[in-house]
Amino acid sequence: QVKLLESGGGSVQAGDSLRLSCAASGRTFDDYCMAWFRQVQGKEREFVAVISRDSKSANYADSVKGRFTVSRDNVKNTAYLQMNSLKVEDTAVYYCAGRVTPYTPMVAERYDVWGQGTQVTVSS
Repeated sequence: QVKLLESGGGSVQAGDSLRLSCAASGRTFDDYCMAWFRQVQGKEREFVAVISRDSKSANYADSVKGRFTVSRDNVKNTAYLQMNSLKVEDTAVYYCAGRVTPYTPMVAERYDVWGQGTQVTVSS
């Protein structure tokens, strides 16, 4: 099983960009579908984006379509979330998650490996 470590969060202004990284330890990263979720305190974890293990398929939440791009580098064992045109409502703790599957599930309960999260704060 891989271990996941997110990085790249921070505090930015609305309209700015950030790129989150999710580094995986272990030798089976390319068996894993990788997803990004986010959570605001007191609310349920929300799906953001997912990418298949071969990068041929990706899905996004409607709220981030056209602004966020998910990608991965199976040589570097790293998944990415490029976030452009950030909005105040994007403020949350962002988590990467993984599951060994050829599919691209979009619900948190389908994932069994999680990172520790990274805070993204967008101010107006």
